[in-house]
Order: sequence, then C-alpha cells, then structure tokens
Amino acid sequence: MSNRFRRDKEEEEIEQEIEIKPVQKKVTLPRNFFTVLLTDGVISKEAASEMMPFIIFLAFLGMVYIGNRHFTEKNIRSIDKLNKEVKEMRWDYKTLKADLMLRSTQTEVAKKVDTLGLREPVEPPKKLMVPALTEK
Repeated sequence: MSNRFRRDKEEEEIEQEIEIKPVQKKVTLPRNFFTVLLTDGVISKEAASEMMPFIIFLAFLGMVYIGNRHFTEKNIRSIDKLNKEVKEMRWDYKTLKADLMLRSTQTEVAKKVDTLGLREPVEPPKKLMVPALTEK
C-alpha cells in the first residue's frame, strides 16, 4: 500500500507540472492607411533601418536649428537692453550738459563767488603804459 500511495502522489505532481498553456492569439493590425504604409508600403522595417542614419542627421539639424534660434533670441534681448541703457545715459548726458551750461554763465558764477567775498568790478580795467626802453 505504501508504494501505491507514493505512485499516486508522483502522478499528481507530474500532472500539476504539465500545465496546459493557453495559446496566445496573434495580434492582427487593422487595415488602414498607416498600417499598410508602414508594413507593406514604401516604409517597411528594412527601409526604416536603412534610413536611420539620415533620420538621425535630420534630428541633429533640428537640434542645431533650435539652439541657434535660442542663441539669437538671447542676443536680441541683450541688444535691446543695451539700447535702453544707451538712451538713459544719453538723457543723463543732455541733462548734465544743460545744467553745466546754466551754471557756467556769468551771473551764476557771480552768485557762487559772492559767498567767498569776491565781487565783480564795476570800473573798467585800467591800461598801464610802459615807456619804451632804448638800446645803448
């Protein structure tokens, strides 16, 4: 009896090990324009693998184009910023120049010097005559 029980147990283990695997269905693609184009048409797996270097080259050119555009926009922004600074400095220059022109007039100088005790002479200057020296 013990042999028979062991045999039954082994048969059950073998049956458990042999499981029936479900058969997977093959996925069929719907027949539309894109699937026909990519499988049967001009662009197949072989053609796509042959075009890969060209596609990588196009992607590289696209990245260079995008980088160049960012660089250009950055330069344009900096040029605009510098133009604004130049305008502000030009306004400051004109303001300071006008102020300096006002301060350098005779009446303004006389007002500033008056606090030091200096005054504008009322009399015209006198001409000094030096007698001519004769040579001996």
